[in-house]
Amino acid sequence: MTVDRLTRVNELLKREIGEALFQIIKEDDFDLSAVTITHVITSRSLQNARVMVSIRDHQDERPRMLSLLRKHRGKIQERIGKNVILKYTPRLIFELDTSIEKGDAVLSLLHDMERHGELPSENPETSDTVNDGGESV
Repeated sequence: MTVDRLTRVNELLKREIGEALFQIIKEDDFDLSAVTITHVITSRSLQNARVMVSIRDHQDERPRMLSLLRKHRGKIQERIGKNVILKYTPRLIFELDTSIEKGDAVLSLLHDMERHGELPSENPETSDTVNDGGESV
């Protein structure tokens, strides 16, 4: 299978899984607004798909929320099988993705450093430049 087609399949599965979550998961104590499908990595054979899930906040509840996603895997796969025509309906494997949180933490650190003057300014007008004579302007 070409890489371009696999990319399209991954994006299609990502969209379908996201929609299926709102239709299938009905538990009152499950905060669907905190769950994001960040990306899907489908095997070249289309038989398995790793579903990377970001769960914002809810640090203490993440294992339980991920467990509920895994519990509903069969229903989600069934829905995908009806809506997406593929040779095989991939077996979904839900995994926690913390990359968004790590990115937020880095951005927060950079913002704090900038606010405290620990980062150089990006303003080119305030930086020293050297003219052809070798003296600062």
